[in-house]
Amino acid sequence: MSYYPLCRELEEASLEEQFAAVTEADVLRAIAKKHCTPGDFLALMSPTAAPFIEDMARKANTLTAQNFGRTIQLFTPLYLSNYCSNHCVYCGFNAKNVIPRSQLTAEQLEVEAKAIAATGLRHLLILTGESRVKASPEYLEECVTLLRNHFPSVSIEIYAMTLEEYTRLVEVGVDGLTLFQETYDEDLYDTLHPRGPKKDFRFRLDAPERGCQAGMRVVNIGALLGLGDWRKDALQTGMHAAYLMDNYPDVDISVSLPRMRPHAGEFQPTTLVSDREMVQLMLAMRLFLPRLGITISTRESPDFRENLLPLGVTKMSAGVSTAVGGHTQDCDKVGQFDISDDRSVEQMCAMLKSHGYQPVFKDWEPFDRNVSGGAA
Repeated sequence: MSYYPLCRELEEASLEEQFAAVTEADVLRAIAKKHCTPGDFLALMSPTAAPFIEDMARKANTLTAQNFGRTIQLFTPLYLSNYCSNHCVYCGFNAKNVIPRSQLTAEQLEVEAKAIAATGLRHLLILTGESRVKASPEYLEECVTLLRNHFPSVSIEIYAMTLEEYTRLVEVGVDGLTLFQETYDEDLYDTLHPRGPKKDFRFRLDAPERGCQAGMRVVNIGALLGLGDWRKDALQTGMHAAYLMDNYPDVDISVSLPRMRPHAGEFQPTTLVSDREMVQLMLAMRLFLPRLGITISTRESPDFRENLLPLGVTKMSAGVSTAVGGHTQDCDKVGQFDISDDRSVEQMCAMLKSHGYQPVFKDWEPFDRNVSGGAA
């Protein structure tokens, strides 16, 4: 099984013509439906749906409350390494970029882990640059084993792995996988990744499914909006999520909706996604997939993140640093990208409570071992 055939089918379809052919009646019919079809999702993503954002927002708010309540799960990223073998033209970790490179030792990781755990957070996302030499599977296993002493839930956002490698990480305690396809346009993908192992489009596309097969509890996908035609990439993201939800109903499937941010390097976004368009695509996702997890990252401004709260968001990052050792080390380091929302965990909790939402630090406890840290 693979999403690739459907991905190619959508890529070869005349999506511009299909978007242009959507009528107002199509949009209103999609909003009124209890269960949206892929055709309804396309209608909601179309330019024709833009005037109906308020109607979509009311429906999205109701669906989110029904499926998730007024809760927001909080997590934070922890960068283990920024060594990279790829030449992705849009990334600050690009192998040819002249930036300070570093990798956490076990001792440094312990310091970072204790500092993050002291904030109350119990969901952690660990990230590396895509270098198998530096951030080897063995190194990752050692890091996860250490981190599981502090966090009941550890997710990874690293290079695409084989089924066997994902299975090994699940066995040592990894329960979540985040992997962005970047763009679902295979030709553009090839141009954006001129060198390095990440150049293999199909291997990366199938990686989330391998994560599901390996026993991941949570699998999070997404496209980096701005690399190509954002409307097509967002449509593909939703269809990819639907494919995974249909085939792996026991896995919590989520999406992230990141927009391009400044970074070390000269690449500029191909297209710009306005705030209104960002809202539309998130609302379309929620109406199409009511039980889909949706993450809005610190790439977005504090005000914009707050305004999105009632429209479908279920997860948010807090106390974020995109530099290696950035939670405890004061040295001048280059992050993977610039963030817009640098609020602490305490500040994020205060904001959520002021809007009537409950910040959730922990909603998962593995039954096979004890992990330090109390309930939310």
